[in-house]
Amino acid sequence: MSDADLVKLYSGRILELAADMPMTAGLDAPQAVAKKRSPLCGSTVTVALDTEDGRIVRYAQDVKACALGQASASISGRQMIGRDLGEVAAARDALRAMLKDGGPVPDTPWDGYEVLTPARDFKNRHASILLALDATVAALEETERARLSVS
Repeated sequence: MSDADLVKLYSGRILELAADMPMTAGLDAPQAVAKKRSPLCGSTVTVALDTEDGRIVRYAQDVKACALGQASASISGRQMIGRDLGEVAAARDALRAMLKDGGPVPDTPWDGYEVLTPARDFKNRHASILLALDATVAALEETERARLSVS
């Protein structure tokens, strides 16, 4: 990777997002916790959440990732309250398609991911960028399994 490629990839906006991480306060006794790790770079994201009627009402994330993974978690973290499994899974799938297949940037309410379009060319960064959404989907699936087992 050339110096010019690094400058393009780690833009000022990405660094601003990485430095302004929302939803970092832990939750007491969350309904679900999920941790995802990128085997390539070692980045991790742990998500804790509570739901009501299948929608996130409390959310916390612990992000130990590169600036790209942090920026992605910063973008998604701002939108999690009120979302359900289908919405978060669709955002994850759209982000994956944007990175891997040149698809469009995820739609509203997931505004902001356009800043990560330069990462399309850096496949070794894709897993880190997807961690926050992957962990949130896993946590929401856990709450859904628990809800169905009670019904």
